[in-house]
Amino acid sequence: MSTAGKTILMVDDDQDIRELLQTYLSRSGLQVQAEADGQGFRRALEAGAYDLVILDVMLPDEDGFSLCRWVRQHPRHARVPIIMLTASSDETDRIIGLELGADDYLGKPFSPRELQARIKALLRRCDFATASPGSAVLAFEDWRLDTVSHRLFHRDGEEVILSGADFALLKLFLDHPQQILDRDTIGNATRGREPMPLDRIVDMAVSRLRQRLRDTEKPPRLIRTVRGSGYLLAANVSSAG
Repeated sequence: MSTAGKTILMVDDDQDIRELLQTYLSRSGLQVQAEADGQGFRRALEAGAYDLVILDVMLPDEDGFSLCRWVRQHPRHARVPIIMLTASSDETDRIIGLELGADDYLGKPFSPRELQARIKALLRRCDFATASPGSAVLAFEDWRLDTVSHRLFHRDGEEVILSGADFALLKLFLDHPQQILDRDTIGNATRGREPMPLDRIVDMAVSRLRQRLRDTEKPPRLIRTVRGSGYLLAANVSSAG
């Protein structure tokens, strides 16, 4: 997939990293807007439209976690793919980022080539979704998911904002209702990265999706845990349009 013409908004307080990534990523046709702090990032996002966002966790005025939360709550940019950069060796940073709705993370130091590969993978998925013909709405329990726009609605009218990872996991379950999905299958869908253990990534992703679906009973009713095997969507799925 060509990345020519795709727009990236990144925030990192390290000038050398900003200049390096702008130069490297522009070679593949990406247009990169780089900001040094959270305030500049917020202004840029409000003023423009971007295909992907890169957030550094450590910033001089606010952290990348608060920016991630803000993006996910933004009415125009809630579904933009987010990659987080962290210099911390503590996996807590990565867990928090994923729980807040980041689609991927990369530890510092990192290879610009690796970042470019992550960007390309996320943009490819988004392009595939928007290129799908027509509107395919899937209904299950009290929910309706538009698989083209990625809009999820409850029967009471509430719209739930899904990150790219949330959507990918929900779509995986809806494509395989009443079937046990093992952790490897789910891990591939949620794009978990080392060194965080795969089981931890999968459990976090499923827990986050349960929260989105109000599936908070003990034990959960909609997405069930099958001990030693994986998870199962205990719902019938039908096409609603």
